[in-house]
Amino acid sequence: MTHRDIPRLVLALVTAAFAGCGGGASGAGADNSASRPTVPARPALAPTVTGSPLGALDAVRLYQAMGLLADGPPIPFVGSVAFLGSGNADSTLLLVTLSIPNRSLTFTREGERYQATYATAVEVRRTGEMLAHAEGSEQVRVVGFKETARTDESVIFQQLLSVPPGTGDLVVTVRDETNGKSSSSSRPVVVPRLAARTLSSPVPFYEVTMRPAVESLPRLLASPRSTIVFGRDSVVPLYVEAYGEGERVQVQAIALGDGNTRLWSDTSTLTRRGRLVAGVVRVPSTYLGIGVSRVMLRRLDSGDSTSTPVFISFGDDLPVATYEQMISYLRYFASPGRLARLRDAAVDQRAAAWSSFVQEINGSGSTGDVLRPYFARIEVANARFRDEGIPGWQTDRGMVHVTLGDPDQMREPTPMDMTNRGRVLVWEYLSRRLTLVFVDQSGSGRWRLTTGSMTEFQQVAHTLQEQGGRR
Repeated sequence: MTHRDIPRLVLALVTAAFAGCGGGASGAGADNSASRPTVPARPALAPTVTGSPLGALDAVRLYQAMGLLADGPPIPFVGSVAFLGSGNADSTLLLVTLSIPNRSLTFTREGERYQATYATAVEVRRTGEMLAHAEGSEQVRVVGFKETARTDESVIFQQLLSVPPGTGDLVVTVRDETNGKSSSSSRPVVVPRLAARTLSSPVPFYEVTMRPAVESLPRLLASPRSTIVFGRDSVVPLYVEAYGEGERVQVQAIALGDGNTRLWSDTSTLTRRGRLVAGVVRVPSTYLGIGVSRVMLRRLDSGDSTSTPVFISFGDDLPVATYEQMISYLRYFASPGRLARLRDAAVDQRAAAWSSFVQEINGSGSTGDVLRPYFARIEVANARFRDEGIPGWQTDRGMVHVTLGDPDQMREPTPMDMTNRGRVLVWEYLSRRLTLVFVDQSGSGRWRLTTGSMTEFQQVAHTLQEQGGRR
């Protein structure tokens, strides 16, 4: 196990294990007659989200629609799958990379540190036969209690297996060793035969060192969520290998959006390093836009192609699907003038506009510190106030909760008043010397701020919107 300092990650735990089947002695580039299995149909793009930012289950469905491994509570995780050539023509290296937030695990205190232990199991089956299997237990150590509650990508786990080409089923299980709870994700896989004139999977990564030959183990830290942050990351870096003879291989990179709309294309050259042709293809993020796109790489000499999903997000745990949705959700956070500057930015200027917005409200390039609690309040509002027939965060009570949080004191109707018209609900924010009165005129549960309370609330909200993240 090694510890690495990676941008976005305070702690990354990485392990690589090698397991699987045997095979012949010929190299990956020796079998010219072998062909890559048919590439599965492109996964659906981000599902339409209405009324709220993506919650935990919505995020799981989004990642699954991208073709990633993903499961929700009790141990939420997201994982990517990539295929690389091996030193054996009858086997392919399968790289499974998992992202696990600290908050998913149960930490216990050990002196000044906190520790959690989790176990993983990765297996590939074909018609009931076990083709490859690996499992192990890992420890996570953090220096403060605050780190145990992180919801972003804070733990990365990698597993490498050798698998024979063909179709199969991949099953990944993550278990919390302290409480025994586990989550599991499975998906069909088509393991390609990576012979001469083929390409490996394009692998989004944090770190990579080009390996000198297919007989060597890959030295890379993959990005399990295939995600970059809009306005912060200028490119999507993809590591790719080309197998066979030659000193250079040209590949065409094409980024596809919803409906297979071509967003961007360019040609890159992979060069030989030692006994392997490999390189990094960098896709400019400004051309992709918010949400899910797919980057396809194609060898110009053979036509062999492969692809990977890419998700452009607003932050590590703010999986909002579109730019327009993000602006809509920020209506209680920022002033209309600030939102207008975001809304009016040309498509190729949106990343710069967003970066400027974040720096203005937060004083840094991170969205998490100020926007994460704001979006958490939206999710709470959607859960608490869903009974009015519209998304909870758009109700009067939701609007107040998202803007101000929980009241310091609350006076609710008595049980005897529950079906009466004209019921009154009072929220008090003592530090702001603000008392807000909601009235249910019809007795149906549709609470509305009184005219006077709405005026007082709007005055406070206007001040907070002008302050932005410095509220």
